[in-house]
Amino acid sequence: MTVVLLTGFDPFAGADSNPSWDAVRLVRDGWLHPETLEVARLPVEFERAGIELDALLDRLRPDLVIATGLAEGRSDITPERVAINLADARIPDNAGASPIDAPVVPGGPAAYFSSLPVKAAVAALHAAGVPAAVSQTAGTFVCNAVFYRLQHALAGSAARGGFVHVPASLESARAAPGDSAPVPTIASDVVARALDILIRTCLDTDTDLVLSGGAEH
Repeated sequence: MTVVLLTGFDPFAGADSNPSWDAVRLVRDGWLHPETLEVARLPVEFERAGIELDALLDRLRPDLVIATGLAEGRSDITPERVAINLADARIPDNAGASPIDAPVVPGGPAAYFSSLPVKAAVAALHAAGVPAAVSQTAGTFVCNAVFYRLQHALAGSAARGGFVHVPASLESARAAPGDSAPVPTIASDVVARALDILIRTCLDTDTDLVLSGGAEH
């Protein structure tokens, strides 16, 4: 039986919820596919998130892993292309840790590419009317750290894995301060549908599409 692991995150920075976990729960509750779906909520903590992820991988031995996190300010569902071996926190994590210029995995490679068919996933989301784009950076906070730890753990195995950032949700978006532009949002059920499509595309696509997905900056 094929095992799929889908993860989201705890709330952070004073928020009451995290759109990534809200969407993951909806995917779990509506799962109708033959594969076994396992879900987990990871802490927004550099150290503990990696420990919990490694334990999940050891216990479940999944064939496909998609980790998700919030990218407030983005308007698209964005599969990430590359994880870098760098933790550089602009704000503290939920444990108060603020690493600066630290490696995610000491001695690890500088970067890993996602092993998901990110361009095929974006094309499938566009076909379903969902805003999506390939992202060239997962940042340097806990999302990138989990992405890097995932790719490091799966390196050399047959399992595939990667990371997807989701926008703020209609249900959880906070008001923009002062004259700031409103934060882009997507409803949680749309994000959940996008994740379902993305999972299906990853399971059904062996070789990624040859499409432009680059960026100028």
